[in-house]
Amino acid sequence: MKDRMQIGGLTPLTSTDYPGCLAAVIFCQGCPWRCGYCHNPHLIPRHGEQVLEWSAVMRFLRRRQGLLDAVVFSGGEPTLQDDLQSAINEVRELGFKIGLHTGGAYPSRLKELLPNLDWVGMDIKTSRADYVKVTGTPESGDKAWQSAGLLLESGIPHEFRTTVHPLYHTPDSLLRLADELRGLGAKHYVLQEFRPQGCADAAVSTYAARELLDDALCSRIGAMFETFSVRYA
Repeated sequence: MKDRMQIGGLTPLTSTDYPGCLAAVIFCQGCPWRCGYCHNPHLIPRHGEQVLEWSAVMRFLRRRQGLLDAVVFSGGEPTLQDDLQSAINEVRELGFKIGLHTGGAYPSRLKELLPNLDWVGMDIKTSRADYVKVTGTPESGDKAWQSAGLLLESGIPHEFRTTVHPLYHTPDSLLRLADELRGLGAKHYVLQEFRPQGCADAAVSTYAARELLDDALCSRIGAMFETFSVRYA
């Protein structure tokens, strides 16, 4: 069953992908969206050139029992994987906390997964109405914001984060987005500076996001949330 998991990579150790924990990150292959600023474009196709067998992932994790605190499923879009639930269960049996990085593309699948997750980092691309401009995919905004609501209802520890890029955001649009998130009930929010490393679109890579992340704007957005931070590239 887990043999149908499409794994495009594995980070053996990170202290930044699950707050407060030493973790490994499993990168799931495939994503239904086509965000221009994606820094993992090799993970977008459903089937990648380099595939890591699930059995090899599990052998690695067994050797890390007692050394790592958590395992994070990332991507791509991990909820695209049909066998993600069973994979999570198998990893949890080893004693690891389970984290998920998601864009919320599949709300119904996320709803099924939430009871078995310990932490979620959810990417909110932009305000609901502007989603197609970022993802290139119709109805992506409705799906993402539905997923955001499900995550908030679950009570699971989480953060919402937005990667900022001048092609897709302005100070006004970021303020609208923050206001929409606050209206949904979000309390924890992060703005991330765009990283050109890995981006496949040379035109997108030439833009600098830091000019949007000025102190005045960040102060206004930060005042809307219980916790707020900016991650610079």
